[in-house]
Amino acid sequence: MTAEAAAMTDNEQLRADVHAAARRARVASRELATLSTVVKDRALHAAADALLAAAPDILAANATDLDRARDAGTGEAMLDRLALNPQRIDGIAAGLRQVAGLPDPIGEVLLGRTLPNGLRLRQQRVPLGVVGIVYEGRPNVTVDAFGLTLKSGNAVLLRGSSSAADSNAALVTALRRALVDEGLPADAVALLSSADRATVTHLIQARGLVDVAIPRGGAGLIDAVVRDATVPTIETGVGNCHVYVDAAADLDVAETIVLNSKTRRPSVCNSAETLLVDAAIADIALPRLRDALTEAGVRVHTDPTEDQLRAEFLTLDIAVAVVDGVDAAVEHINTYGTGHTEAIVTTDLAAAQRFTDRVDAAAVMVNAATSFTDGEQFGFGAEIGISTQKLHARGPMGLTELTSTKWIVWGDGHVRPA
Repeated sequence: MTAEAAAMTDNEQLRADVHAAARRARVASRELATLSTVVKDRALHAAADALLAAAPDILAANATDLDRARDAGTGEAMLDRLALNPQRIDGIAAGLRQVAGLPDPIGEVLLGRTLPNGLRLRQQRVPLGVVGIVYEGRPNVTVDAFGLTLKSGNAVLLRGSSSAADSNAALVTALRRALVDEGLPADAVALLSSADRATVTHLIQARGLVDVAIPRGGAGLIDAVVRDATVPTIETGVGNCHVYVDAAADLDVAETIVLNSKTRRPSVCNSAETLLVDAAIADIALPRLRDALTEAGVRVHTDPTEDQLRAEFLTLDIAVAVVDGVDAAVEHINTYGTGHTEAIVTTDLAAAQRFTDRVDAAAVMVNAATSFTDGEQFGFGAEIGISTQKLHARGPMGLTELTSTKWIVWGDGHVRPA
């Protein structure tokens, strides 16, 4: 057999494996769609207990991933995304319990009316079905995705990165064991192999088996999924977020917000990557903010290149630009931003209103840090991602964003006249 023929055979086997997992997920999704809220919530609490019980195995697997990543020269920001510790596992388990405490969106009636001919119409929320998630690094996404998809009645196919392969496998093993113990299908959650990039392609092109694909990671991953997918996609994640310090800003407030937006956790997508300062106060504000950032360990790029103005650094770096008023700030953001989160610091309500009306972003903050754009902070529990597109969902995606709708029409022998 030639090398080309062997490669084709391997690729076909991978495709068959992904499609088989998708078919099992499809079967599981039909059962999940009919589960009561009580059953789903009990399973979520059981999964949280299972994660805590399996913490030693999960941490050992994570240590293997971290060692491999360090040997590969992975940067500190990515190591931080990958790392688990007892506190993070506690937080992940608590996230499942929080989702269990949220209202169940399935069955919610959005519209209902009776037509003049007596037909009774009802539009209600239903699960999407099978959700495929492609993500990088962060193993907490594995559990967040499971919790939200289970509560919303969906099955999930997970394709994490090879850097977190052992961590993800340990987490999914614990989750599947909990499902079986609760009498639910283990295939409500499945982890696809990350050993070959082809599994991503086969997942996002499994039209008819997978209902929606959600990429969660860097720009390269998201662009590749959106470009190559033949199943519907929800674009998430890339965050070139700005903080604009207006001429009427309280500088004490501005300093606090800028530091929190940049330094709280620089490796996440809601971290501020660019600071905009109004020209009217630049002589006073810019040195103060630059010094505060520098003291906090941030590399401040006060003469940024075009690439730096467009960069999602995900590190302790920030670009700085001076703009001539709120309209110029909006123009800059709409030129360089990624539609994620934008913030204004000001005491001028008219300026704040102008900013919020004109900035094109999924979330706009007024006198608050960009770090608040987060499903948990918005009261959604865990999040499946932060959508930066405009169709179906935008902003942090919780339970309702993982649903579709169904029209149910009740009649009494009604037929339509010719």
